[in-house]
Amino acid sequence: MRGAAPRVVVGATGSPGSLAALHRAAAEARVRGAELWVVLAWRPPGGDLGSRGGAGTTVLSACRTAAVDRLREVLDTAFGTAPPGVPLGGVAVRGTPGAALVDATARDPADLLVVGTGSRAPLRRLVRPSVARYCLAHATCPVLAVPPSPLQAALDSVHRRNLWHLPLDPRELTP
Repeated sequence: MRGAAPRVVVGATGSPGSLAALHRAAAEARVRGAELWVVLAWRPPGGDLGSRGGAGTTVLSACRTAAVDRLREVLDTAFGTAPPGVPLGGVAVRGTPGAALVDATARDPADLLVVGTGSRAPLRRLVRPSVARYCLAHATCPVLAVPPSPLQAALDSVHRRNLWHLPLDPRELTP
């Protein structure tokens, strides 16, 4: 065990679900007197096989810089000019999101890993594996899974309606 303060580790992408998880992680860090670590996982275009081509270090360097910039944007979006009230650290990690989060918490069982559960539509499950499920299966510390906001479900419904050009039923607008 290390002598430093415990950490609350959270993944960030900038999606509404990850922002909800980030705010919950900040609240948990305040309650626990812990440091807040925000992890943004990134992969080069074409995955790891794509990075073996001729472009090499130039592309990887540009991807790393873009990931760090994205992490700064996510933190600015989440907290603005008001700090979260706890020591804050951020890291952009090359790898898959689940593995990056588990690796960030692997050092101490006193850490807490916070993940957003996101929308798990059947098609999305086939295309993208669940980061939350990966973390629950592999983390050596407690994992807090934050469900999506009910407002997110309503927003997703509107997006689907717009995609399929379905008419809006005015009765759905009233509570």
